Amino acid sequence: MAEDLYSVLGVSRSADQKEIRRAYREKARKFHPDVNKTPGAEETFKRISEAHDVLSDPETRSQYDRFGENFRQYAAADAARSSEQPRRSGGTRYTWSGGGAQSVNWEDLFGGGFGGFGHGADHTAELEITVEEAYRGGRRTVQVASPYGGAQEYTIDIPAGAVDGQQLRIAGAGGGGADGQDGDLLVTLRVKDSKRYRLSGADIETDLPISPWEAALGADVSMPTPGGPVTVHVPPGSSTGRRLRLRGQGMPRRGQPGDLYARVKVVVPRTLSKKEKKLFEQLRDESSFDARRES
Repeated sequence: MAEDLYSVLGVSRSADQKEIRRAYREKARKFHPDVNKTPGAEETFKRISEAHDVLSDPETRSQYDRFGENFRQYAAADAARSSEQPRRSGGTRYTWSGGGAQSVNWEDLFGGGFGGFGHGADHTAELEITVEEAYRGGRRTVQVASPYGGAQEYTIDIPAGAVDGQQLRIAGAGGGGADGQDGDLLVTLRVKDSKRYRLSGADIETDLPISPWEAALGADVSMPTPGGPVTVHVPPGSSTGRRLRLRGQGMPRRGQPGDLYARVKVVVPRTLSKKEKKLFEQLRDESSFDARRES
């Protein structure tokens, strides 16, 4: 009976793709015929490569888990594919001497060029956050698709005052390294405008709905901000589009925080009571204001 492929790599049957890949690199470095000249090393290396080819592919791994060593007999497509040279993704391929003309991806095996024992590659991802999240900071749990199959879950600490394009580093969450040191995951933050808040550098812009009488007479009104509610003074005669500046109420920054700009938006009632209608008619009859001429 053939040796169990999981035992060949020295991993458990529940091992994820990253564990399988790491185990393969460690054993392949040890038994590769160009490195190990002892009798039997070449056959061991072939068996290691076969185990990796089967278990690193989710489809063939599933068939192996179900049918065991005779799984190829139950899947003609897999049998045809298994007769070809082992598949590798990316990197430069080099042919090693001795035995058959089997090829191996040395960048996969050693993390760099021939004979290199480098660190794992850094992986990248993007995370979309709201203006509120950027302002306050906090934690987000995200799932990142793994190049080895499946997805990995990470908890990311977003700093208060985060800016669009800021990059966060998660050590050891990147590609596996042949020297045992995995690469990092670099997460780029993308701050997305919402219906309420828009970000312009360190400044925050928002709309401030007010009534016609507040616009005409002036008022002190409360409005929400990412840092909590604040009171804004609306000067008399404020029309839609007027920008009111609240110094230091924008994005937190070391030294000088940004500002918050409230854009006045005059909102009229959709329906009027009889008394309200009468008062507006009285205002119309008494006022000499011409909106078209003034604008």
